[in-house]
Amino acid sequence: MNKLIGSRYWWLYLIILLVALNYLASAFHGRIDLTREKRYTLSQPTKKLLGSLPGDISVDVFLQGDLKSGLRKLSKSTQELLESFQDYGRGKVHFRFFDPLTTLDDSAKKQLVDSLKHMGIEPMTLQAQSKKGEELSERFILPGAIVKYGDRIFPVNLFKGVANTDENSLYNNAEALLEYKFANAINKLTQQTMPAVGYVVGNGEPLDFSVYNLIEGLRKNYRFGIVRLDSLPVIPSAYDALVLVKPTSAFSLQEKLKLDQYVMHGGSILYMIDNLHAEMDSIRLDKETVAYDRGLNLEDLFFKYGVRLNQDLVQDMQCATINFVVGMTGDKPQIQPLPWPYFPLLSGSLTHPISKNLDPVYAKFTNSVDTVRAAGISKQVLLQTSANGRVIGTPAMISFESVKQASDPKFFSRANIPACVLLEGRFSSLYANRLSSGLADTLSRLYHQPYLSQAEKPAKVIVCGSAEIVINEITQRGPAPMGYNKDINYTFANQEFLQNCLDYILDPSGILETRSKDLTLRLLDPKKLEDDRSFWQWVNITGPLLLVLAGGMLYQFLRKRKYQS
Repeated sequence: MNKLIGSRYWWLYLIILLVALNYLASAFHGRIDLTREKRYTLSQPTKKLLGSLPGDISVDVFLQGDLKSGLRKLSKSTQELLESFQDYGRGKVHFRFFDPLTTLDDSAKKQLVDSLKHMGIEPMTLQAQSKKGEELSERFILPGAIVKYGDRIFPVNLFKGVANTDENSLYNNAEALLEYKFANAINKLTQQTMPAVGYVVGNGEPLDFSVYNLIEGLRKNYRFGIVRLDSLPVIPSAYDALVLVKPTSAFSLQEKLKLDQYVMHGGSILYMIDNLHAEMDSIRLDKETVAYDRGLNLEDLFFKYGVRLNQDLVQDMQCATINFVVGMTGDKPQIQPLPWPYFPLLSGSLTHPISKNLDPVYAKFTNSVDTVRAAGISKQVLLQTSANGRVIGTPAMISFESVKQASDPKFFSRANIPACVLLEGRFSSLYANRLSSGLADTLSRLYHQPYLSQAEKPAKVIVCGSAEIVINEITQRGPAPMGYNKDINYTFANQEFLQNCLDYILDPSGILETRSKDLTLRLLDPKKLEDDRSFWQWVNITGPLLLVLAGGMLYQFLRKRKYQS
């Protein structure tokens, strides 16, 4: 070593060493995640996805420019995440940050914003003040990104579906979902085959514009088909999942047997059921109506699987507001938005990735759901009421008088009433020891689907007590988005909830598990901060000066001691 240092070419060896170190640092680098919630560590499903990318992925992120502190932090976190994606993707992930609105005129800006809104990226209006005393100026911010693979694109809205309580929590929750949103986009773009989803009809299920969003979403994201339960002898095993929405007529023994055997053969079903007949049209017309049983005849099937859909209606203080006519001004009605407890805003699970960190889900005339004993079946509540809910038994009289009680907590004493439950495991057939040998032989011989009394592989069944979660309203402009409340002009997270349910049922990659990531928001104590403000200001000002002074004095002392000796 001394020989190298004493060599006349020491500077050349130093340059070679620095070049080698830089090359090794660029080829092999990483970081140690010391955070308790592993904020900077990618999940195994994401690493597996990135390690097997079939081609290059490009990401255009629009969070750039002069941003508020929360958006700047979100932009920085997005950049760090995509850098990790780039590392694990072996250079196949490319990204850039830019603001597409800066170089466009007003007409082009409007066209771009409208195009991105159609894709699902809603612009935000950012207010800023250049100098104190000047007027506030407004400009659009696009909190989203476009992920591209080949000729396919996938929009990512960083705030869509995110639980929105206050500004700090909004940014924190959006940051917690970054990995899921980008990994999910890449997963969707690179899938070789799309799962098959069937929409079940035959018992009064809607096929009109009220399910336009639902049907179009299924057509876009999956291989889609209509399953006519009343005419098919068996449900084809080619369908990976079924969606059954708002039946209005009773299911026969044969129809329930088809659903039962589909599950026994490994199929999964999403049930969106309105057990009671209750419609707002009747209430607006007659000021009141009676909610009564539809008589769907599904109770025994659900009970066997481990859940009971009750004959009741849920009310909640955490509810949507709707416009009521409260009087007349001359010949014009006086309209006022009032809370309507029959339209609860359901909260998600604290732990399950389907509904964790999700904005409220907008439901109407919801039935409560109870779990019952079923061997080998795990149950997880996906949606529930707030801490201030209650249940109305049937026959239930629904009238506008409920508005008077909507803000009185003494009427809402029941907390966290389940409204949607996930069932998983190897189900047992409702028809075990009940099916004739002749019918069992027919299923096996003619339709090549042998009768099973016990499921041959695990399946998933989701039962929701409100079909209106996936029903969209019809406005003068056409079908509104799923979860849209026209009276407050807001779209809740119904679409995200539905998509998460289908992803959990259909996607074996495990990408959805990244939605359960926790990022703890560690805020400073504002009272303590105010009380100790002066002390910490002096520490910040004098501390560095004292350190420099102490360092200088130590240096002079050591230098003097060295040369005096």
